[in-house]
Amino acid sequence: MNKDFFEKGIVEVIEKNSLKKRLASGKKLRVKLGIDPTGPKLHIGRAISLWKLRELQDMGHHIVLIIGDFTAQIGDASDKTAERQILSSSKIKENMKSYKKQLGLILDMKKVELHYNSEWLGKMSAGSLLQETMNFTVNQMIKRENFWQRFKADKPIGLHEILYPLLQGYDSVVIEADVEVGGNDQLFNLLVGRTLQKKYGQKEQDIVTFDLLEGTDGRKMSTSYGNCIYIEDEPNEMFGKVMSIKDDLIIRYMTLVTDMTLKDIEKIEQNLKKGMNPRDAKIILAKALVKRYHGEKAAEDSAKNFESIFTKRGLPTDIPEVKISGTYMLPLFLIELGAASSNSEARRLIEQGALKIDGTKITDPKSEIATHSGMVIQVGKKNFYKIK
Repeated sequence: MNKDFFEKGIVEVIEKNSLKKRLASGKKLRVKLGIDPTGPKLHIGRAISLWKLRELQDMGHHIVLIIGDFTAQIGDASDKTAERQILSSSKIKENMKSYKKQLGLILDMKKVELHYNSEWLGKMSAGSLLQETMNFTVNQMIKRENFWQRFKADKPIGLHEILYPLLQGYDSVVIEADVEVGGNDQLFNLLVGRTLQKKYGQKEQDIVTFDLLEGTDGRKMSTSYGNCIYIEDEPNEMFGKVMSIKDDLIIRYMTLVTDMTLKDIEKIEQNLKKGMNPRDAKIILAKALVKRYHGEKAAEDSAKNFESIFTKRGLPTDIPEVKISGTYMLPLFLIELGAASSNSEARRLIEQGALKIDGTKITDPKSEIATHSGMVIQVGKKNFYKIK
């Protein structure tokens, strides 16, 4: 086992001695991860647990992935301070479309046991559900921190939200999990799984929880905040997003989302304390992340591309070409390029100095532009277009 396994990103292990014995026993463990399809893309924060699963998969253990198409209709309230909106079945199906492909960027899906929890929860009778609810009290459920805060503030708590941990825990019973992994905000739900397994006479699953990752703006990484780095982001986009994170997140990102060793990370942490430019550390981080998802060549190319754009003020090497010709008023020209969605947005970009044509800044939205082949347009720091 990689010596960093229990050190990188893991917050808590229940029970640690039990898990170590299980891993050392040579038994092929059934390791469970549940993912609710609340959005169409997986971000690198959600991938932290997936990479741990890959380590376990490489050790020969059996990975069981559960796509929560049933539980997603309820929504996990683990980190919510207000009642969560219920997702429609059509939205859930839309979100799930590319999950298997995205998961395959990290896991060997040919060796993964994949389930949708509607397989059993969708068939559960009212009587069976009532039987399961008898294993817990309202007092137990209401004590979880976010529910208790809402209760004291007289904010609504839906009965469906209280049932969520029960349903997630029942998944562990059905697939007979030996180990379950999840974010540290999931601990309550994972412990419910242990309680139910004991009731059914199964050996209780060990639990491994992971740190939650901050997004590019310092808040929790979340699609709703627009601060995500997605595992399917193109190399240049992924590299650029990493370069925009706050300096105090560099070491956390290295630890949680790259395969850099703890020894190498510690060296960089010491160098930062001695005055290393955070930008240089971010370049190391960005290359490590891009390499993990796209390979070494893409990492080197994206680093050169970033250097060209932001340091030498040159041009990127892969400017998309746009077939367009004629004379345009500038706002309409930006709309035709796809650089703006409306006349008002285009005017704002121009007036704010975001537009450069062949290296010259243009700030008058009343200007006209006559296009020519090879013309290079820059809108903002990152968006480039070349006339075909």
